[in-house]
Amino acid sequence: MALYPLVRPLFFSLDAERAHGLSIAALKALPARTPPAFDPVLASEVAGVRFPSPVGLAAGYDKNAEVFGAMLGQGFGFVEVGTLTPKAQPGNPRPRMFRLVEDAAVINRLGFNNGGQDAALTRLKARRGGGIVGVNIGANKDSPHRIRDYAEGVQRMAPVADYLTVNISSPNTPGLRNLQAGGELGELLAAVREARGAALKRPPIFLKVAPDLEDGDPIRIVRAVADHGIDGIIVSNTTISRPPLSSRHRDETGGLSGAPLAALAMHQLKAFYAVTGGQVPLISAGGIATPDEAWQRICAGANLVQLYSAMVYAGPGIARGMARGLVERLAATRFSTLAEAVGSSA
Repeated sequence: MALYPLVRPLFFSLDAERAHGLSIAALKALPARTPPAFDPVLASEVAGVRFPSPVGLAAGYDKNAEVFGAMLGQGFGFVEVGTLTPKAQPGNPRPRMFRLVEDAAVINRLGFNNGGQDAALTRLKARRGGGIVGVNIGANKDSPHRIRDYAEGVQRMAPVADYLTVNISSPNTPGLRNLQAGGELGELLAAVREARGAALKRPPIFLKVAPDLEDGDPIRIVRAVADHGIDGIIVSNTTISRPPLSSRHRDETGGLSGAPLAALAMHQLKAFYAVTGGQVPLISAGGIATPDEAWQRICAGANLVQLYSAMVYAGPGIARGMARGLVERLAATRFSTLAEAVGSSA
């Protein structure tokens, strides 16, 4: 949106969550835009899916699959909707989303607030045109069988997803990150694989992990992913750690995203790439705001990148600008396509 610098003061005068809702409403009201024609050098095939640009919109913005077409039209190479749970749920009490303007960051403790998978399924079934749309699935907060929730989500959303993301990395649903532990992770991934096997359409599945991991966790997670036929790993979600921050909201609880997450997200990307050696696709998220930062993640081993918090500050036009910047950086190298640059600095 070229107009974003003009409307940003209005959005920033509102509570962060209310501004988010207003932006969704505005996008729904705008005329449909055709996705741009990306330079072919940006295209790559990841887990059997051809992505026209490596710059994607992370889950959390289009929670209910309402504006995925509009965001593709804004210049994202792919859009991930959700997180969607089997049943609708309100999430945690408000206020629960905070801008940290001085830090170019966001803290949220939303808690998988969404209208449920059935409502989103209807909208996704009605989508027209091309573009890559991933579906991020989670478990209901009060579910006694969280692994069953994920299996149900795979079966339900597989027909409308170009890929599925199993999100076990949010810090805002109590106990959810425990599913990253050894035995439970294996049980979860086995259930997810079985559910996909029973679906008529079998999209690739990515596992989204937290950045707050111990040193031995990447190798354990990669082994589980390989053992259970999971197609890729998204590194990473928001962090519960707190680097030095300046904003008055710095002490709010929840997951921190944006610029302060960049160093940790890069550290974990490198840790996972060191284990995978490029054999498992990696999607890097967390603190990416410029073409240089996207390029650095790609050279460190990311096949694709995702952003969200940077869009809060720069507007949705950030995706087109980042794609153009990546073409320019590629032209200054020996590589003919972006895919060739993946892991080149590792």
